[in-house]
Amino acid sequence: MKQQDIVIIGSGIGGATIAAALAPSGADILVLEAGGHIEDRPENRDQRAIFQRGHFRPKEFWYESDGKPFNPGNYYNVGGNSKFFGAVMVRYRREDFHEMQHLEGISPAWPFAYEELEPWYSRAEQLYQVRGQIGEDPTEPVHSHNYAFPPVPDEPSIALVRERMKRNGLHPYSLPLGIDIERWLARAKTPWDAHPNSFDGKMDAETIGLALALQHPNVRLQTGSRVTRLQTAADGKRIETVHYRKDGADEAVSAKLVILAAGAVQSAVLLLRSANEKNPKGLANSSDQVGRNFMNHNSSAVIAVSPTYRNDAIYQKTFGFNDYYLTDGESGPPLGNVQLLGRVSGAILKANMPSVPEWMLNKLSAHAIDFYAMSEDIPHPESRIMVDGERILLQWVRTNWPAHLMLVKKLKQALRAAGFPLVLSRPFDKRTPSHQCGTVRIGNDPAQAPLDIWCRAYDHTNLFVVDASYLPTSAAVNPALTVAAQALRVGDHILQKELA
Repeated sequence: MKQQDIVIIGSGIGGATIAAALAPSGADILVLEAGGHIEDRPENRDQRAIFQRGHFRPKEFWYESDGKPFNPGNYYNVGGNSKFFGAVMVRYRREDFHEMQHLEGISPAWPFAYEELEPWYSRAEQLYQVRGQIGEDPTEPVHSHNYAFPPVPDEPSIALVRERMKRNGLHPYSLPLGIDIERWLARAKTPWDAHPNSFDGKMDAETIGLALALQHPNVRLQTGSRVTRLQTAADGKRIETVHYRKDGADEAVSAKLVILAAGAVQSAVLLLRSANEKNPKGLANSSDQVGRNFMNHNSSAVIAVSPTYRNDAIYQKTFGFNDYYLTDGESGPPLGNVQLLGRVSGAILKANMPSVPEWMLNKLSAHAIDFYAMSEDIPHPESRIMVDGERILLQWVRTNWPAHLMLVKKLKQALRAAGFPLVLSRPFDKRTPSHQCGTVRIGNDPAQAPLDIWCRAYDHTNLFVVDASYLPTSAAVNPALTVAAQALRVGDHILQKELA
């Protein structure tokens, strides 16, 4: 059996970033990825292929607790879901690290403050070449370093709407984006949101974190290798062997350190399926919290239409606002974040309105602007991932939905005030992953959390979990930068404590 110093399971933002952090150590590092590379193919920019035909959707089914199957929108490829993300790399607000009262419950405090993660946020922004502008958003926490690049510019029709919102008292800010817009548009004139990236200019896990790690000869990526089980030593304390399946054959590798980064669902599934005599509830699960506290942002698409407005934007996704993030704007509860979606075309709309002719939807889109409303989902112990043999069971107890409806209502009012008499909304369901997280959370009490503040399993000294599983709260912003920042922080801790 081959032996590695470190095995990293998964090559998304968490796995790729910690690989980059650990690569200079000289340790023998193997990254196991279930999928393969996204090839440079015409479907990458074909919106009918992506949205209507589901060309990139996985061919698998998960199950609700009542046994009803559904096709999830999670991707299995090098770079993980970041290959399709909207490239928004925004920090949690400082207040997100403290206990926060919501309309429908309490979002718990993190086991450390924003200030602990702040230096790593700055490093992650530099690593992922984030474009942004400090000082536009009143909720923006303190930055110790400025962005290395200026923000991606608004297209003229988008700048017009930003200005209207500013005149109406809102505070639109430039979204911090990991995108080289010139490179992206040089390949094709499309948005990047939900479009796969094949080294076209998006700063994703493969093109940045993994690419940096693979510059070191001690780091190796192995694709098509789906990990099936983690085996402990006889005492049940240390992970001894990583079992995986490649090319139809069962393989195994031993490792001194195992770093799990398969995503909030698959990481929990792997730990639960790895139960043994010493760990009957699953690995890292003496707290009985693995799989619990699943969170998925409450999200809606909001499309504003005006016959007098002409939207000729290509990419659109350049600003958002947080005026309702910490309160509802009137001393009420927190509601959430608003940001632009990537430009929604008739081809995209037709995926949800198949009976309407595409030419008619293109006419509608030409007079519309598209937003994404996102609210916090509060951790709940019965919102959970479970396994039943080969089946993955998802029991999502959605929380804080009334607050999300309030956010959508506020956004609709703001858009009408900005000159859009018709405003439509559509919520996202479980088929669209909205930043899944929380299933293997960090905490100071091993009776309440599987992981300590360094993402190390309390039950297994050589197991770390660094994807969005570890997040104790979902906040109401995209978690990619937070996952990257913590991966860098944990990587530094491993360098200092484990590999020194």
